[in-house]
Amino acid sequence: MTASAHGPDPTGPRTPEPLGPDSLTWRWFGDWRGLLLAPWAGSMQNMHPGLGAGVAEHSRFFEERWERLFRSLYPIGGVVYDGPLAARTAREVRGYHAAISGVDAHGRPYHALNPGTFYWAHATFFMLTVQVAERFGGGLTEPQRHTLFDEHVRWYALYGLSMKPVPGSWGEFQRYWDHMCADVLEDNRPTRDVLSMRRIARPPLLRWLPSPLWALARVPLVRTTLWITVGLYPQTVRDRLGLRWTPHDERLLRLLGRSLHHAWRYVPERYRFHPRARAGWDRERGRPAPAPVETPARNLPPEERRGLPQHYVPRTGPRG
Repeated sequence: MTASAHGPDPTGPRTPEPLGPDSLTWRWFGDWRGLLLAPWAGSMQNMHPGLGAGVAEHSRFFEERWERLFRSLYPIGGVVYDGPLAARTAREVRGYHAAISGVDAHGRPYHALNPGTFYWAHATFFMLTVQVAERFGGGLTEPQRHTLFDEHVRWYALYGLSMKPVPGSWGEFQRYWDHMCADVLEDNRPTRDVLSMRRIARPPLLRWLPSPLWALARVPLVRTTLWITVGLYPQTVRDRLGLRWTPHDERLLRLLGRSLHHAWRYVPERYRFHPRARAGWDRERGRPAPAPVETPARNLPPEERRGLPQHYVPRTGPRG
């Protein structure tokens, strides 16, 4: 944790330095393997009482699940990969949450920009990065975990919210994570909705696939995705949700992770990354690239909702 994150800066407030290609976060966060963890991240976020309430009352995520997922990757990824524009992207992401507030079914007020709530969402993205590297990327050393933690603090600081909820070290973060999983997270409807994928629609990129073929492909896809999700949960979360995980399951997941790690080496480097991340790498390597790359039209929300402040809709029209 830097001094500027935890205490006053004697030189006055400064815009935090965005992450760059020398960071471990750049190496892992925009990697397409992170999609394997999308239900894990979404359900872990929704188990937070305030975040789950906001999703339940303000989101239509489950009516356009794939579109919401794929368009969100652009601005969220931009906070990591947009370089000199990263702080602007972070302010835009923060702005999408400004109007999300209310009182949940238990009478508890919530607001998406409550620092503890917003940081929890960020913590899951940080842990997604750690999990991609640990489970599917060959593993991390202990110093690399500390480095990723320090980088996630710089990343979070770009949002301009209170740094009070941010743990002071990787060790403190582990205690924070364990406490949240054991004592704060709840089993609620938005979490169960994330895990309910039996009738999930085709992804936008597969709209050409005949419905009968998608119906056949969906069964193993859903089963494998849910199995991976359960395997990545902490045991306290599995217990809360009543989910079973055996030592045999764990061995199989480790085997899958090692196999994917070795197979991924044969994917050309540029195509291992989401377009927003790829544009960042291109910019740093001197290749011409639009800045920033925006979501294509197929991922946009329905026409009647595009003017709502909580939706990311590129002002200049979709690109990328």
